[in-house]
Amino acid sequence: MTGKAKPKKHTAKEIAAKVDAATTNRGGGKAGLADRSGIEKGGHAKLECPLCKVTAPDLKTMQIHHDARHPKIPFDESKLNNLHATKLVAEPSSKPKPGVRGSLKN
Repeated sequence: MTGKAKPKKHTAKEIAAKVDAATTNRGGGKAGLADRSGIEKGGHAKLECPLCKVTAPDLKTMQIHHDARHPKIPFDESKLNNLHATKLVAEPSSKPKPGVRGSLKN
C-alpha cells in the first residue's frame, strides 16, 4: 500500500523536465562563455558596447543598455562592434609557456 495520493513512479512531465534541464545549454560553463562572448558565429552576443564592452544580442537590447548605463552620451550605432562580422583569432605569443607545475623548463 502506498502513501496518501503519492505516485509510485515519476511522471512523464517530470522526466521530460529533467531531460530538458540536462541537455539544454543554460549559459553556464565553457559552452555558455563562448556563446555569451560571441566568439563562435551564431552565438547570442552579436553587438559589443564600445564604452564598457558589454555584449548584447541585438540592436534594441544594446540601445536599452546604452540609455540605462550611458545616458549622457548620445547613442550612435555605427560605433558598435559587431562580433559576428569580426573573427577573433588568437595570436601566437612569443613568450614560452610554463611547464606542468608553473615553472619554465630550460
